[in-house]
Amino acid sequence: MRTRLLPLLIVLMAGVLLALGFPLAAGMAAVHQQRVVVDRIDDTARFAALAQYVTSRPFEPADEADERLITLRSELARYEDLYGIKAGIFYRNEKAMAVAPAQWSLPAGGEGRQAFLEALAGRRSHDPRQVWPWWHSRLTVASPVIRDGDVVAVVVTESPTGGLRSRILHDWLVLAAGETAAMLVAVGAAFRLTGWVLKPVRTLDVAAHDIATGRMNSRVVADSGPPELRRLARSFNEMADNVEDVLEQQRAFVADASHQLRNPLAALLLRIDLLALDLPDGHGEVVSVRAEGKRLARVLDDLLDLALAEHAASDAQLTDIAEVVTDRMGAWSPVADREGVTLAYAGPSAVTGWADPIALSSALDAVVDNALKFTPEGARVDVAVGLAGDRVHITVADGGPGLTEEELTRVGDRFWRSGRHQNVSGSGLGLSISRALLAAGGATISYAQNQPNGLRVTIAVPRAGDTP
Repeated sequence: MRTRLLPLLIVLMAGVLLALGFPLAAGMAAVHQQRVVVDRIDDTARFAALAQYVTSRPFEPADEADERLITLRSELARYEDLYGIKAGIFYRNEKAMAVAPAQWSLPAGGEGRQAFLEALAGRRSHDPRQVWPWWHSRLTVASPVIRDGDVVAVVVTESPTGGLRSRILHDWLVLAAGETAAMLVAVGAAFRLTGWVLKPVRTLDVAAHDIATGRMNSRVVADSGPPELRRLARSFNEMADNVEDVLEQQRAFVADASHQLRNPLAALLLRIDLLALDLPDGHGEVVSVRAEGKRLARVLDDLLDLALAEHAASDAQLTDIAEVVTDRMGAWSPVADREGVTLAYAGPSAVTGWADPIALSSALDAVVDNALKFTPEGARVDVAVGLAGDRVHITVADGGPGLTEEELTRVGDRFWRSGRHQNVSGSGLGLSISRALLAAGGATISYAQNQPNGLRVTIAVPRAGDTP
């Protein structure tokens, strides 16, 4: 869920920062340019004041020997030399009164021409368009020279924008660094926020998985996260308590019923044996009743074992899994020889895992017994031990008829047996007991088709001791 929630938060925060950053960057550029424009306006006003009385009469060119004209030209030359800004004063007929540098003339078009025409109309030229760092342009500002209420000339300045663009770019880099730092802080906050919000969800997921795999004592600590998730955690704990109580009552009922039925069943079988003394040996009905009675006794024993397996706590410890497997194979080898089945082992001589040795042995007995039952004479049952990540895998592969894909989804259910194998003895509880024994120690059991035929059962035992 974090992989979906975190990008959404990051995109939203990036959008907010960009929405704030672009106007701020444009405002910073406008402020820098306005300062330059104000300075140029002051400069043109000063030159206009100097040029105002250069001519003795309006619209007449000034005398070249006029000291005021010489002073004006000197001021323009010093201004251009000091700041690198082109400046000129032009009569209404566009002839130059004084310019610096000397070869500069009034622009024939563009913003310079537009500024000159606006100044001729008796007003200062409009502010030039905004300069951006990637534009190599110049700023043109024009002011009228007014004498006796008439515009007699126009002061025009044309400023290079290199310094302005550098200042704008510098401020933008500072702004970008600030926004990057803000974005990193926001990403860190988003990580913390999503972690705080999703921690109860992950805890609930783990607890639900534990309960689904048989660890009914799993609970959630409802002390973090949003209030809604804390309430959900408390509700989950209440639900788990109720489920555990119901299952405990069910286990107690099954155990009590199995125990209580064994004594009447034993007495019933004893009376059948006594009645059989008065009947001929091999009487068909007596043999059938005895067989059904023994089958019912096995079912009751398996029910009691299942109830105890689901109720008992696991004594998980560091165990040599390979030693347990080879020990159980040695115990089942006589049965395999009697059935004409080859029981083979493949794997290391020693590999450790975290398991209850007694529960693992009982589960292996049920799995190997099931494999030997369904494997025909002359076939093989292969038992292998290997490492797979943080688990030790015990694989039992038989050469029997196997199960279909639909049957694989039901194998291990209580009392379930394939319709094709009803003639094989058993109660249908052996694999259920194995699953209950393994789940208590954090191990799992899974089923798959074996190639070319048969069933492959895999028991996965955790290698680390942090599994409950």
